[in-house]
Amino acid sequence: MKHVVVVGGSAAGLAAAETLRREGYEGTITLIGDEPYHPYDRPPLSKQILGGQWEPDRVPLRAPADLDALGLDLRLGVAATGLDLAGRTVALADGERVPYEGLVIATGVRPRRLPGDGEGDGDGDGNGNPGDRGDRGKRAHVLRTLDDALALRDRLGPGRRLAVVGAGFLGAEAAAVARGLGTEVTLLEPVPVPLAPAVGERVGRVLAQAHHDHGVDLRTGVMVAEVADGGVRLADGTLVEADEVLVAIGSVPNTGWLEGSGLTLGDGLECDEYSAAAPDVYGAGDVARWHNPLFGTAMRIEHRTNATEQGMAVARNLLRPDERRPFAPVPYFWSDQYDLRIQAHGHLRGHEEVAIVEGALEERKFLAVYRSGDRVAGVLAVGMPPKAIRTWRQAVATRAAWRDAVGELVPEGA
Repeated sequence: MKHVVVVGGSAAGLAAAETLRREGYEGTITLIGDEPYHPYDRPPLSKQILGGQWEPDRVPLRAPADLDALGLDLRLGVAATGLDLAGRTVALADGERVPYEGLVIATGVRPRRLPGDGEGDGDGDGNGNPGDRGDRGKRAHVLRTLDDALALRDRLGPGRRLAVVGAGFLGAEAAAVARGLGTEVTLLEPVPVPLAPAVGERVGRVLAQAHHDHGVDLRTGVMVAEVADGGVRLADGTLVEADEVLVAIGSVPNTGWLEGSGLTLGDGLECDEYSAAAPDVYGAGDVARWHNPLFGTAMRIEHRTNATEQGMAVARNLLRPDERRPFAPVPYFWSDQYDLRIQAHGHLRGHEEVAIVEGALEERKFLAVYRSGDRVAGVLAVGMPPKAIRTWRQAVATRAAWRDAVGELVPEGA
């Protein structure tokens, strides 16, 4: 194999390229990224960058000298627009076709949109090219790229009003940062308890109370119909006034450029347990939906740690097809909201039971364990020491029996 193409210039793509070199690959590696920047870290965008603690020079994942040492054929600021599986070429927006022998697809996701912000169908222009980014000229902000974060940061501060649509982790983090900057924040969420489908109602209520305590106008059970002049309009016609609007209602996998390629597309690029989508073609990061044999289910994970781990795994599988290993991680994510440090391991969505095994919800210092079937499926900690979290992560990794691990503790809702 003399030429590997990596489409996607963020954490997953860079991890794949670095692992190829670390594993001894000496051929050409072409790294294609739609943004003009060197690969950078995204979690700080809704935290340190938005809050002004960091400037843009803090987010690159590697120093220029370290990137140079990899000997990459960097194609930055140009989007992939098509894939010819039979011909083994990737088409670029500038008209070039890049041949490959091995391909890593790591094109990530793009933010969902709302009617009225200039994006038409609510999901960008609909083609899913990784170049469809930013909100220049739009009536609402999104928060995916460095440019997005800087544009919103410039509009926050005392005397400003921000409406955040969506109280998931991204929306909650942005709301917390904006309040810290003195901005008046209205946080709008359609479900009765924010994050309940992921973390359970009791934990969701604790996180929601933190917003109330910090002066956020949190409104749950409301539907936003559109972005309007002067704010957002709810489904009942109410206008929520705001100087700025942030739409944080989820994301869409960037697979539009793969349509017609012959690859299977659904909720992302469909991959097997090895993260393979076709012979010598692998998916990594937010765009990839693969079968995780540890949990026995297909999943697509939009978290930083998974992007890096999957990028490394697919590089090894690509280089050594006869020694491939299933990608079977314990997913991990973290979130910082006000003074709360939230960490979770495992697959929490679809859980059937939650037990608080350490600490107390009312103190906002606790450890919650999640059950799916008869197994421990995940653990979430707020303000707990690393040792306690590691112990329960091991229970998730070994698929420990719920009764053996948790015993007769009182579950959520009992």
